[in-house]
Amino acid sequence: MTQLPESMPLGKVRQAALDCFAANGFHGTSIRQIASTAGLSVPGLYHYYTSKHQILDSLCEVAMDTLLGASKTAVTRPGTPVLERFDSLIRVLVLFHARFSAIAFVTLSEIRSLQGDARRRHVTARNEQQGLLNRLVEEGCKQGVFTTAHPRHTARAITAACLGVSRWFRLGGENTPEELAEIYVDICRATAGAKTT
Repeated sequence: MTQLPESMPLGKVRQAALDCFAANGFHGTSIRQIASTAGLSVPGLYHYYTSKHQILDSLCEVAMDTLLGASKTAVTRPGTPVLERFDSLIRVLVLFHARFSAIAFVTLSEIRSLQGDARRRHVTARNEQQGLLNRLVEEGCKQGVFTTAHPRHTARAITAACLGVSRWFRLGGENTPEELAEIYVDICRATAGAKTT
């Protein structure tokens, strides 16, 4: 059980922008395209957002708030064994990138398009997210639960595998998001060298 929502309501402007960014990229999308997709005039769109960059920033913020909030809940459970918290975090990562593959993919691939404070905030949030897994793997190694000799690199490899789900996963395929999460729990345990009991 995770604290991830089943859906992520974005409103018509952000949803339209997400659809356009996913299809054409940030730089390949115009404000006019977003407005048209949202069923608005360009002046009507500017009533909600001042720029295309502000819309991307807003998408990145809602995505990271959702992921980081659920991740913190997964790992902040006093008295819970490290392996259980690790499994919970992997489920959050995979479910997020499967259920919300479009926003996960766009916000990951378009981080290069963020500027100034927006970029700094997003990088800080992503570093905080990675830190949660880093600390779990390191804790597991200290307790003898994980046997990897390279905890930091292992944590980064696990993150990369989970983030990669957003590149290929589509609903209606071979596995549901929940089934995929359990598969990835096994894969990530093996990557960290979890001891079997």
